[in-house]
Amino acid sequence: MNVCMIGAGYVGLTTAAVLAKLGHTVHCIDENEQKIAALQRGDIPIYEPGLAELLTDYKSRLFFHHNEQHIKEADVIFICVGTPPDLKGKPDVSYVHRAMDTLIPYIGDHQTLVMKSTVPIGTNERIYKRLKNEGKHVRIVSNPEFLREGSAIYDSLHPDRIVIGLRDDDDRSLSVMQTLYAGIHAPYVVTSLNGAEMIKYAANAFLATKISFINEMARLCDAYDVDVTDVAKGIGLDERIGRHFLQAGIGYGGSCFPKDVTALIQMAYEQMVRPYMLEATKTINDTQIYWYIQKMKRTLGALAGKRIAVLGIAFKPNTDDIRESPALSFIKKLHALGADVIAHDPKVVVPNDVNVKQAKTIHEALQKADALIVATDWDAYKQLNWEEVKGMMNGNVVIDGRNSLPREAIMNAGLNYIGVGRG
Repeated sequence: MNVCMIGAGYVGLTTAAVLAKLGHTVHCIDENEQKIAALQRGDIPIYEPGLAELLTDYKSRLFFHHNEQHIKEADVIFICVGTPPDLKGKPDVSYVHRAMDTLIPYIGDHQTLVMKSTVPIGTNERIYKRLKNEGKHVRIVSNPEFLREGSAIYDSLHPDRIVIGLRDDDDRSLSVMQTLYAGIHAPYVVTSLNGAEMIKYAANAFLATKISFINEMARLCDAYDVDVTDVAKGIGLDERIGRHFLQAGIGYGGSCFPKDVTALIQMAYEQMVRPYMLEATKTINDTQIYWYIQKMKRTLGALAGKRIAVLGIAFKPNTDDIRESPALSFIKKLHALGADVIAHDPKVVVPNDVNVKQAKTIHEALQKADALIVATDWDAYKQLNWEEVKGMMNGNVVIDGRNSLPREAIMNAGLNYIGVGRG
């Protein structure tokens, strides 16, 4: 099939690469001329394991453009643009509307329009009505993505499910989508346009809630001298609960969970529904850094003047994404309290607006540090030689902000291990 991708960001690039691997010809269009020029040169603007290899292996079927000339030729058109939060936390759909402004002069009745962007409930129905008012009888599909940064290629090729939202009078788009995804084996969940939009928000909100739940349990575990990792294992083996997203830490971040939880809260308010659980999920996450700062103060005393090495800046490993990163929030808070912070990350460069030193190597970050914080659980940090670490530091405090480090090895090296809810 001939596919046109509007938006060459994280989701657009990943989806384009996977569709090219499945045998389709994909034309990516983006209004950012510098990004398109970079992609045409073979430069990848984001770090995602396996993405560069796919873009290289299937470059004969992947094309990048700044203009709209290929829209008319497409069988399927994807919208993969951002929907960032506005000042109130509501999704800003202006990029979606701009994409539609670009599409309408070129789109034809034979085409299928697929919404991949995460949009507020009711958006696709409104787009359908707009197209109809413009005299365009285009079929529209809501096909939300469920990609995890750091494993997006695998998730695209091995999804748990494929969600397809359709209008009641659409008897063709399901077969189009099944042809598009031929070769991917997963159950289909076919629902309404609004239903698909709701599934996306509900999925992210539920996963965020699991993280906030185990973080609240971690606070109780600290109070009662219980190891939260035992609790997580004990409840996670119950298949009604499941073990995933039960790792206590300094909180969730990234481009999806914070934005989507807040968006769903705002959508609930608009319908005069009080979302108590979502409010609690957000409150726990928003206060997790503060709670952990207080724990650090009890161990280290005043933080002003302390040299603190922070390992990790990205919101999770295997990505260079710092959007809503709890590691970055931690760094900013420590700096505001007067700590001498030096940070390291294997993929992230600290933004200019963050007043913190960045080490080129882990060794440089650890030199003369009074305390070490692992804020992002990159494999390189989990595999450190802890006796060597002790020799580099002035102090002896290791703070495991992701409960990912070998506690016994750290303590055997003569270091003071502090985890999240480890008793």
